[in-house]
Amino acid sequence: MSKQIQISGLDAYYGSHKAIEDVSMTIEPRSITAFIGPSGCGKSTFLRTLNRMHEVIPGARVEGKVLLDGEDLYAPTVEPVSVRRMVGMVFQRPNPFPTMSIYENVAAGLRLNGRIGRSTLDGIVEDSLKGANLWNEVKDRLNKPGAGLSGGQQQRLCIARAIAVKPQVLLMDEPCSALDPISTLAIEDLMAQLKEEFTIVIVTHNMQQAARVSDRTAFFNLAAQGKPGKVIEMDDTSRMFTNPSEKATEDYITGRFG
Repeated sequence: MSKQIQISGLDAYYGSHKAIEDVSMTIEPRSITAFIGPSGCGKSTFLRTLNRMHEVIPGARVEGKVLLDGEDLYAPTVEPVSVRRMVGMVFQRPNPFPTMSIYENVAAGLRLNGRIGRSTLDGIVEDSLKGANLWNEVKDRLNKPGAGLSGGQQQRLCIARAIAVKPQVLLMDEPCSALDPISTLAIEDLMAQLKEEFTIVIVTHNMQQAARVSDRTAFFNLAAQGKPGKVIEMDDTSRMFTNPSEKATEDYITGRFG
């Protein structure tokens, strides 16, 4: 069951450099939230704070609260690995494990969680590939390398791998930026289906994509060069794209930015 995320007063640092400042928002269950804004304003950094990937970078740290249905993901007793199991991630470039078959790519995360019987594993792999709209294209070559698929298929394989461990939230960092328009449309259609089960958060530079797929949109920007990124405005996507409250949001959406 997907979960609500509540973020309050969040700052993220790389060493002494503050990358984002005082971000607070609520991300609703079974919805798609898009983060938009110019490069370097902290969208991807913020996304990585939601599953504790940010702190993997040496010297990086987070202050503030991230609550998943009331549970503080940064509480001292919470293991980062368990957070990443609950909050899955799909990256900008498709990254299937190159030496593994299609089947093993999907099964990889499940095997880390302990021993699973072959028939159970077969069922989860099939369900995950169906969930990623990939099963019909690969069911006859599950033992072939995942790296042999097209770019769009590889990205759907990565989505299948992410959903196989049954996360509650799915983070997507520009999941279509390396894909052609047809593959992009396939991923967008897939997102619309997946939000029935998962809470989805997406970073995108594509305004049309944000307008097409998301329920809510947050606009990130820098107050000034060298200053931390902030959320300038967050609202229902339809309102953000037709009647934003802030001039900076309107300028960015209409291309008059900078």
